[in-house]
Amino acid sequence: MNQRKKARTVVIVALPGVQLLDVSGPLDVFAEANARAGYPAYRLLVAATEPGPVRSSSGVRLMPDVVIGCDIEERIDTLLVAGCPNAAEVSVDSGLATWLRSRALSARRFGSVCSGAFFLAAAGLLDGRRVTTHWAVADQLALKYPAVIVDQDAIHVSDGPLRTAAGVTAGLDLALALVVEDLGHEIGMEVASQLVMFFKRPGGQMQFSRKGEAVPAGRAALQELQRWVAAHPALDHSVASLATRMELSPRHFARVFRSEIGITPATWIEEARVNAARRLLEQGREAPKQVASHCGFADADTLRRAFARHVGVTPAEYRKRFARIAA
Repeated sequence: MNQRKKARTVVIVALPGVQLLDVSGPLDVFAEANARAGYPAYRLLVAATEPGPVRSSSGVRLMPDVVIGCDIEERIDTLLVAGCPNAAEVSVDSGLATWLRSRALSARRFGSVCSGAFFLAAAGLLDGRRVTTHWAVADQLALKYPAVIVDQDAIHVSDGPLRTAAGVTAGLDLALALVVEDLGHEIGMEVASQLVMFFKRPGGQMQFSRKGEAVPAGRAALQELQRWVAAHPALDHSVASLATRMELSPRHFARVFRSEIGITPATWIEEARVNAARRLLEQGREAPKQVASHCGFADADTLRRAFARHVGVTPAEYRKRFARIAA
């Protein structure tokens, strides 16, 4: 058989509670690549830990093709582990960890979609590697596995044979990147066109993040202060003015704030103002210059720099992408 036309075996591991799109999204990309290429470039298999249907997080049941621990006759070209909403809390048994290490290290490439990175990390496959995962659990991954280098903004990351994707739909972006690696730019463009998806998604995943909108923390007085600042982002929120409101010296206030909130007052204020700007931009009724004025930024340039730093795209790009459709 011509080497070019030899099907590459892609195995996606689906554990109980799997996020269905983490599996079906990449599979659809690879299947479309087969159609565009005109021959079976990929042989697609779903692997589970035991026989029978796998119940997904949405309740839909997925029927696997193979069971982990049973032999897969052909060599695995690409091994991907799908995520699930509670992946950070799932205990990976030694049998699964051993199988993942063995099959990942013998594959041409391996990786994860979304929180599937936790399962690879538990198997010791991510130490010293740069990876990404869903923004909502990126901090947990970094804390639980300190030897792993977590990129919280990337849509997908390549590090040697390792490929990791951010949250849920980013699995499609990763699969498309793998298709381009294997079959070239033209086939990749055709797949993206047919699936109505970005060939290369603009910006990173932090534009979707709501991390900065956390519940107020710290003592009751600090929580009240945080709510007040969030409700009035355009006012003067210097350390001196906030300390006065708390009836503390500026030095003592800054020390207490950092101790209980974990960041400096200035950093928190900037995040709060960026979050206020996001909400206005999502409404789509005001230009960035007006948003800057309403959210406490000196001018549109100051807003743009802060916004890009926290969100990864400019206010204008964010407004264009996320603004509500007018009634």
